[in-house]
Amino acid sequence: MELQIDDSILVKNYIAGDEKALETLINRHNQRISSFIYSKVLDRDVAEDIFQDTFIKVIKTLKRGSYSEEGKFLPWVMRIAHNLIIDHFRKNKRMPKFEGSDDFNIFSVIKDEKLNAEKQIIKNQIESDLTLLIEELPEDQKEVLMMRIYRDMSFKEISENTGVSINTALGRMRYALINLRKIVARNNIVLTN
Repeated sequence: MELQIDDSILVKNYIAGDEKALETLINRHNQRISSFIYSKVLDRDVAEDIFQDTFIKVIKTLKRGSYSEEGKFLPWVMRIAHNLIIDHFRKNKRMPKFEGSDDFNIFSVIKDEKLNAEKQIIKNQIESDLTLLIEELPEDQKEVLMMRIYRDMSFKEISENTGVSINTALGRMRYALINLRKIVARNNIVLTN
């Protein structure tokens, strides 16, 4: 059985001039990173572009010698990909959609159960920022937002739980997101780390 070389050793080897080491790293994590990007942008061509850009950034950082082995290689690459996904949506003036809503959803960018390491790094920071912001929302909007985001309830379940129609629940969610966007803009907060 072939012994798998640790990511950190491959990174060091690549920095030391071994081009094959990077190829091994890309092949090893290709599936995971590609799936993550595609799950957010839902467009093969865009996902491919972001994947390429991610590794261009990885190569530049490694070649510049600015990579510090604080975490593991994969969470670091995931963070780069995540930031490029957010840049993509910003440039296109739209954030990923909520079902039934024509407004943006910060949360779908960071929701991915499989990517525990990546999720913890990014999500903890964003959630701590957002918890404070959500407190500023009107009670009815806050309630729908909390049910949808933190309890992962469908709009049908929210409607049954709050005694309002699905359309009202959708409307409150939409206003919650519009207000959240205003609060974010007012506080000049960048929801990435």
